[in-house]
Amino acid sequence: MSKAQPIRITTAGRSRAEDIAVRQKRYAISMSIRSLCFIGAVIAGLAGIGWLWPILIAAALILPYIAVVMANATNNKSDQMDLMDSPYGRPQLTSGREQQLHEKGEL
Repeated sequence: MSKAQPIRITTAGRSRAEDIAVRQKRYAISMSIRSLCFIGAVIAGLAGIGWLWPILIAAALILPYIAVVMANATNNKSDQMDLMDSPYGRPQLTSGREQQLHEKGEL
């Protein structure tokens, strides 16, 4: 059985250590794909597949930029549990004049 995840009651994101670990994993995967593109381009060039190796070289040149942008992207996601405004956020002590206007419905 898998360990049950705790229920989140706030909109807090992941911890800093967990966020960094996820970003490092994404960067490593991107760089692995880049290496595979470069190796594939060399193999395609040696095999005489003239249309494939330029595409793989282009991918190998573009992937470092994408990997860095993805690694620097922080976790900005929320669980869409926005706090609603309520009358409890209002000051509890009011002046006598405000109370009279509120009772008359003018405030």
